[in-house]
Amino acid sequence: METQIAVEFLDQKIPETGTIVLLVASKKKWGASLKKLDKQSGGQISKAMAVSSFEGEKNDSVEIVSPANLELSRLIILGLGDAGIEETSDWMKVGGRVSGLVKSDPTGTVTVLVEDIGKDLAFRAENIAAIATGFLMKRYDFNLYKTTGKSVDKKGQIKTLALACRDPKKVTKAYQSLDALRAGVFMARDLVNEPGNILGPVEFALRARELEKLGVNVTILDESEMAAKGMNALLAVGQGSERESRLAIMQWNGAENSKEKPLAIVGKGVTFDTGGISIKPPGGMEDMKGDMGGAACVTGLMRTLALRKAKANVIGVIGLTENMPDGKAQRPGDVVTSMSGQTIEVINTDAEGRLVLADALTFTIGTYNPRLVIDLATLTGAILVALGKEYAGLFSNNDRLANRLLKAGDKTGEKLWRMPLGKKYDKLIDSRIADMKNMGGRFAGASTAAQFLQRYVGNTPWAHLDIAGTGMASPKSDISSSWGSGFGVQLLNEFIAQNYE
Repeated sequence: METQIAVEFLDQKIPETGTIVLLVASKKKWGASLKKLDKQSGGQISKAMAVSSFEGEKNDSVEIVSPANLELSRLIILGLGDAGIEETSDWMKVGGRVSGLVKSDPTGTVTVLVEDIGKDLAFRAENIAAIATGFLMKRYDFNLYKTTGKSVDKKGQIKTLALACRDPKKVTKAYQSLDALRAGVFMARDLVNEPGNILGPVEFALRARELEKLGVNVTILDESEMAAKGMNALLAVGQGSERESRLAIMQWNGAENSKEKPLAIVGKGVTFDTGGISIKPPGGMEDMKGDMGGAACVTGLMRTLALRKAKANVIGVIGLTENMPDGKAQRPGDVVTSMSGQTIEVINTDAEGRLVLADALTFTIGTYNPRLVIDLATLTGAILVALGKEYAGLFSNNDRLANRLLKAGDKTGEKLWRMPLGKKYDKLIDSRIADMKNMGGRFAGASTAAQFLQRYVGNTPWAHLDIAGTGMASPKSDISSSWGSGFGVQLLNEFIAQNYE
């Protein structure tokens, strides 16, 4: 949900009230701010640092409540260490740590002093802006449906975050681009966190249409239009639901050459997945509201690109459906004909995401002839077994594309691990009665799912990101306490910015 915290960038004057967070590096001489505050407190600060054995190592902190001779609510000193704070994502983590240390303040104001960091720690406008972004990222709280027990008492709620720094105008300019990134991540988190009864395929498509206000061209195909195009694989997934399926296409044309071939990003958007007739066990099924994490990422990414006016042509396509058991639902053993003309034997109706993506990929490549296509999907439990929740699985038919994605993942902290494709994996999805089956058996489930998708991309440079472990029920991090992380928005924004703008 959108933050209500105002962000300000000010000159380096030390405030007299509120909470101050002072960032310091290890084994450095004290800066002017720390010396001045210590003198005003009668040496209380230096004594507290000594008692705590504080030397400025990474994540070390000292908190002094109502420091002597000062009107401050509290003073927090946070250590950065000497190394490991190089990328923008590292500075966002610093902001997240600051947010974790400051839960509330009677004045509603938190000021971060960055003067004492030191010139040798990449003291750039982008880094200061990233601290503010990380603070807000960590502050995200999806509390839309809470009527009591809000996480922060309104009396002490943080209303203003100020960063005292050099050249506030330059930092403000750098912040605008990062705030566009935050807005896209927040949109993706909101979508993943929404309950399934609120956010169905039609409602999701309408959320995507809201991007038209930002200059994104949005087209939504209904079931009759998809049927006319032969998108029977996607439609088969949703035929057991009372809610209609949708395909939403979001186009951002920001390149100088409007006719430049676009980048295509495709997302799986199963707004709730019961497994269909091959119904899932009840334990944890409530998490299946997040089985549209890929589509959420694509939508959030398009918001970010539009807000920062990215100089690239990008197509975002999301296949939206709900997988429910019903008298009209597809059965194990059914055969469906995909938009590509290839036939699929449905072995298990819970392997539905690849059916959605098969038609979405075929439509995207056939309609827009993109220079590359990347799909994201909470696709398999097998990727969780292989990689846990630390990495998303990367499959690709193009080494250059894969390497660029890996580099973007390392830079943003949304990490990928390349997984194998191969002819023997592909053979596992051959069917006796159709062109292929939608499951390859017990072993190598993430790879056989990717092999299934590869049959729909031809020679187009393609990458598949299996985000089942990172897109929902994700572990807490320095910049996220949310069940839905918004994984992929930072990764793909960086990928596009560094390689195609």
